Amino acid sequence: MEKKYKLQDHVIMKKGHPCGANEWIINRLGVDIKLKCINCGREIMMDRLEFEKKCKKILGENNENK
Repeated sequence: MEKKYKLQDHVIMKKGHPCGANEWIINRLGVDIKLKCINCGREIMMDRLEFEKKCKKILGENNENK
């Protein structure tokens, strides 16, 4: 099953960030995906396959599904 996500979607990852949050915003899509932490603003990049394994839930843009 292919997950549907787009720019500016909020996602929850399986493992939390050291700052205490596990909610991220998607800032870039491609082979690599760039994520920004909601809590501290730190940005990380990971490849698409790693992202799909670690993503727990896609909330959608501006938390529309929360």
